Amino acid sequence: MPARTETRTHRDGSDTVEVRLPWWAVALPALAFAALLLLVSGPGQAQAAPGDPAVGRLLGRVLELAR
Repeated sequence: MPARTETRTHRDGSDTVEVRLPWWAVALPALAFAALLLLVSGPGQAQAAPGDPAVGRLLGRVLELAR
């Protein structure tokens, strides 16, 4: 005669899994997406004005936040 097995009908809260990502796990894919977007748009289309240091300010801000 086979043994009976108990089946759980009630799920405990202990079955949940919490996943916490480090900040760079979100930032790196976002930066890679932005870089690929700039590459796809073509160098002829994405020309910055000579006096506009927007990219430099952006990179400086990213480095500041990374500290």
